[in-house]
Amino acid sequence: MDKLSLNEFQKKVDEVLIRHRSVLDILTKLQESSTRVNRGVAKSATYCGCIEIHVKKQQIPSDILYSELKDYMDDHITGELCDICREKIQEEISSNLFYITSLCNLFDINMEKLLSDYNENNLKTLGQYGLL
Repeated sequence: MDKLSLNEFQKKVDEVLIRHRSVLDILTKLQESSTRVNRGVAKSATYCGCIEIHVKKQQIPSDILYSELKDYMDDHITGELCDICREKIQEEISSNLFYITSLCNLFDINMEKLLSDYNENNLKTLGQYGLL
């Protein structure tokens, strides 16, 4: 299968979304798909056990440089997703992207421009202040 650019993906989503074109349908489907992503991650830990989640306060020394901060941040996950859990979570994230794209289409928001603007306005501008 050919790889789609973000613009091509957005156009394809617009072509195939017929039944659930109402904003309310899209919003509720987006929430439902987000819930399935959360459930997939939770089930990877609680049912399959391929990962473990150990949540605790981040331990960050006060005398480190901002450029070193990433080395001290913990993702709270041990282990790796098994092939079955990875496939299920990827499927759910794909569904989530479909409905996010549908919402963008509904409001005539170009996703490539959205990501470009976000990068320009937020990632570069906020820098370390985005941590607060």
